[in-house]
Amino acid sequence: MKYFVVFFFLTLSLITQAQTVNPSEKVSGYIYNDNTKLPLINVNIININKVRGARTDASGYFEIDVQPTDTLHLSLLGFQSLRVKVTNDWIKNKMAKIYLTEKAIALEEVVIRPFNLTGYLEVDSKTIPVNENFRYSISGLTHGYEAGEYSPDAFGKVLGSIFNPADMLYNFFGKNGKDLKKLKEMKKDDTVRNLLESKFDRETISVLLGVDKKEIAEILQRCNYSESFIQTANDLQIMDAISGCYEEYKILKKG
Repeated sequence: MKYFVVFFFLTLSLITQAQTVNPSEKVSGYIYNDNTKLPLINVNIININKVRGARTDASGYFEIDVQPTDTLHLSLLGFQSLRVKVTNDWIKNKMAKIYLTEKAIALEEVVIRPFNLTGYLEVDSKTIPVNENFRYSISGLTHGYEAGEYSPDAFGKVLGSIFNPADMLYNFFGKNGKDLKKLKEMKKDDTVRNLLESKFDRETISVLLGVDKKEIAEILQRCNYSESFIQTANDLQIMDAISGCYEEYKILKKG
């Protein structure tokens, strides 16, 4: 009994010590335009490790919860995205100045082609493309949205990946399980959710999941989401689609 008590308190002490290691810290900084040296407003900052977000104010200021060695992803439309490692010096000094570089974007000619309507409904109805997508979902939003074409083989593709180790979904879901758990955490942070709802470039999701943007499209295709959804959905909808497919995968794998 004596040895059990000693072992119990030793274990409790180790657990308590482990919980106090690397407590959450708060760092802050100012983000500027590298060219003009002026502060940048509404720069999106995401802690990739904790999936927590922040945004700069009118003076370029932000603050965010971190731990040593966390990585922050900084992005703003028209500027090169930047990853910054949280160092002990930054945590100690609390403040940092960061500069973002503008992108050199060459605008190409855009040709707008309107529908050539004849005025006859029977003829015109056959010339206007119609996307038949039937699945709807809500991701903490007050409205629904199109989330892909549903068909009887949707579960079949996910199920097939479980029994085929060479399948794209099997490899992705098997290797990225830890990162995919971040998808649920992302919904808890209003800054991250609002950011994803306003973005359509897949950059943030790509960074958080550690995959290429092209792989995201391939994953959604394997999960039976329509091409129109993949091309037009915002990043929050894409995140919800991947999360839903992953949940289906886990259920079928357990079965």
